[in-house]
Amino acid sequence: MTDPTHSPVFDAAAEFDAAAEFDRQVRTLVALGCPALSGRSPEQFTELVAPLRAEAVARADSSASAGTSAAYDPAVTGRVPFVLVVGRQLAPIEATMPLTTLHGGRLPGFVDRSFEPGSLERFVATEPARPPGTDGVHLLCDVERGEEFCGVVPGDAMATVAGRGRTLLTIEEGIALLTHVPEILVKNKCFSLGGSRCGDRRVPALWISKRAPKLGWCWEGNPHTWLGMASAGARHA
Repeated sequence: MTDPTHSPVFDAAAEFDAAAEFDRQVRTLVALGCPALSGRSPEQFTELVAPLRAEAVARADSSASAGTSAAYDPAVTGRVPFVLVVGRQLAPIEATMPLTTLHGGRLPGFVDRSFEPGSLERFVATEPARPPGTDGVHLLCDVERGEEFCGVVPGDAMATVAGRGRTLLTIEEGIALLTHVPEILVKNKCFSLGGSRCGDRRVPALWISKRAPKLGWCWEGNPHTWLGMASAGARHA
């Protein structure tokens, strides 16, 4: 997409502006029709997410004060300070995945046919990854694409992430990350979403297929050289 609210051109040398980035993410969701999916007007949707703005700014300021902030270049670093997430109770996965594109691409994202009809409903957040709050929106903070886990057995990668005190991304959070920062998904640096499981060995993942983003799954015991494990530092509602 060419809409600057959805696929902006980032200056990697520029200082990250948390307030401006939060506002851009809100505009992106409004432009893509998320308010209508949630049964709200654009004004009502903007009001719903507005309380999260202060937290986004505060966390970015805290990182800067601690000297942990870096140039904002997600395609290279695989890191994003925060992502505004809309849960499936407001916008179903089947409706939000087609709103994604690759950076500079036009083809809509899609759900792989390996998800049998009705199976997405069974891929729910694990207890450690359960979204906070009751409004259906939350902030995902300190997000990493996790390419260090490319070639690592997914089950081992998930254990390592947990051991670091970080949290695995859910399907909705992965879609949100791709929606707001499409350049995060690049060839050989795709990522699993271990925060959503259905009780078997399948681990959802986002990768590139047919020049578009695809939501699929891989077995937790099968490593792939092009598939890492996405994680985050915290959630806030």
